[in-house]
Amino acid sequence: MVLKTFGWSFGVTALGLAAAAYFWGWEGFAVVAILSVLEISLSFDNAVVNAGVLKKMNAFWQKIFLTIGILIAVFGMRLVFPVVIVAISAKVGPIEAVQVALDNPDRYEQLVTDAHPAIAAFGGMFLLMIFLNFILEEREHKWIPWIERPLARLGRVDMLPVLIALVVLLVTAMTFATHAHQFGGEHADKSGTVMLSGIAGLITYLLVGGLSGHFEDKIEEEEEREEEAEEAARRAGKDPSVVGLAGKAAFFMFLYLEVLDASFSFDGVIGAFAITNHIFWMALGLGIGAMYVRSLTVYLVRQGTLDDYVYLEHGAHYAIGALAAILLITIQYQIHEVITGLIGVALIAASFWASVRRNRALESGGGDGGEGDTAAKPEVSSGV
Repeated sequence: MVLKTFGWSFGVTALGLAAAAYFWGWEGFAVVAILSVLEISLSFDNAVVNAGVLKKMNAFWQKIFLTIGILIAVFGMRLVFPVVIVAISAKVGPIEAVQVALDNPDRYEQLVTDAHPAIAAFGGMFLLMIFLNFILEEREHKWIPWIERPLARLGRVDMLPVLIALVVLLVTAMTFATHAHQFGGEHADKSGTVMLSGIAGLITYLLVGGLSGHFEDKIEEEEEREEEAEEAARRAGKDPSVVGLAGKAAFFMFLYLEVLDASFSFDGVIGAFAITNHIFWMALGLGIGAMYVRSLTVYLVRQGTLDDYVYLEHGAHYAIGALAAILLITIQYQIHEVITGLIGVALIAASFWASVRRNRALESGGGDGGEGDTAAKPEVSSGV
């Protein structure tokens, strides 16, 4: 079962890591491996949400999502989107950006380094909003109660995440952005660029969240209609099983899943810029991670169960918060990509171990393992 479900993911991992080691040595291998783990971890709750929606769809639409959907997810968001970000920030065409990266690495490094303040501000705001909306929401499970309980109470204030994000952006523009790091070790005042890019990141987050909510509402409306159709079929003495999520509802579900997947892809792609600006390392690492997210989705659907590691979502969002802070700091200061990646991986690993301890404590009848958990049922967030 595991080999059948994850076989393609294992194969892509082996090829990707081998290519990274062959072309770029051990540093490329390490960064691609870290990006793969980070993408899987940050998109873990994506797989859980996907599985919960996908199991309602018929076999045809499941196959559409797992074939066409993977092309959109891997080649669209994980491969093309990073190039588009670099192209827009460096003010060159996407094809030119790839050609420069291949033919003139020094010129590419200069373009990306000079464009980094804009990329960092955009990504930092987007990731910060994801983290704030998670940490300021009341949740059934609490990994670090002394932090999460008071913040959840503060989260009852309307629009608080947006207010905090705007204050952080203003402070960043007045501090780090006034001495932004440029190519050759020089510094320049990029406060206007950082403000503009940060607001664009905030708008992008709100737009993606709005689209997700729109499609979610559409799904609920179509499900209500199909429930009415099933009831009408029963009253008419027909087989209600022939009325399933195969029409408009399935189509809206497919669109909803693609928008959700795009929003989770933003997490991984923007987080990757905190680790490296190398578009080929990013493409390999994020592509490998995307394969595992799809395989995990299939596994959860086929097993008919969701994962019990209730703090993993917390760890992923703490990692997102850390990456947001690092992105904003790197507007002025350089931080080695391996260190950045290991911070995120360490937070996720800690949350995984806390989940394992909790599960063991519950099995032995010892309560919640001292982690502040209040119930055994896990909670799922869409991330946006």
